[in-house]
Amino acid sequence: MTSTVPAPVTRTADGSALQAVLLDMDGTLVDTEGFWWDVEVEVFAGLGHTLDDTWRHVVVGGPMTRSAGFLIEATGADITLAELTVLLNQGFEDRIDRALPLMPGAARLLAELAEYEIPTALVSASHRRIIDRVLTSLGPQYFALTVAGDEVTRTKPHPDPYLLAAAGLGADPTRCAVVEDTATGVAAAEAAGCHVVAVPSVAPITPAARRTVVTSLEQVDLAFLRGLIVAR
Repeated sequence: MTSTVPAPVTRTADGSALQAVLLDMDGTLVDTEGFWWDVEVEVFAGLGHTLDDTWRHVVVGGPMTRSAGFLIEATGADITLAELTVLLNQGFEDRIDRALPLMPGAARLLAELAEYEIPTALVSASHRRIIDRVLTSLGPQYFALTVAGDEVTRTKPHPDPYLLAAAGLGADPTRCAVVEDTATGVAAAEAAGCHVVAVPSVAPITPAARRTVVTSLEQVDLAFLRGLIVAR
C-alpha cells in the first residue's frame, strides 16, 4: 500500500494544464545513487567478489530485485536474493544516517511546490524502509503521497508506480510532470504518459518527445514545469 501524508490536492488556478508533480528520490532529490553502488561494492567484497565498474550503469535506477539479481548472477556469489536485499538495505541506511546530501535545487523546488499547493508525490524504486528514513530529512510535509518499490507488483521501468501516484492525486498522467535521473525511471514515467524532466545522474539521457533534459534541478522551478504541459 502507499503511504500518504495529509495535504491539499488542488488544481493550479492560473490556467496551466499542470495537475501534479511526481518526483523520483535517489539521484534526483538526494545525492544517493553513488551510495547504492558503494554499498554493493562493499557487500560483495565481503563475499569475496569484486564488482566491475561497468556494471554500475546496469544496476542504477532500477528495482533492487533486478540489480541484486544481476550482481548475484554476474559474480556467482553464494547468497540468496533475500539475504542480499537485507545487507544492501542495512548498508544504505548506515550511509544515510551519517550523511544525506540533497541535490542542488531540491530544497528550493520542494518549498516552491508546497507554497503554491501543487499536488506532489515521491515515487521511488527504493523500499519503504529506505523512503521513510530519507523523508525525515527531505520533509514528509512536502508530499501528498509516496510510492515505494516494494509496494507495487511491478516497479520501474514499468509505468505502475507513476500511474498509481497520479491516480492517488486525482491527476491525469498526461498532465503530470515527472522529474527523474535515470533511463529506467524515464522509461517508467513515459510509459505512464507523463512529461519527463530528466536530470541525468550517472548515465547520459537524450532529449525526446515529451522529455526535457536539464543538467541540474537548479534549472527547474514551477514556471518551468507549468510550461511543459500544454492544454488539450
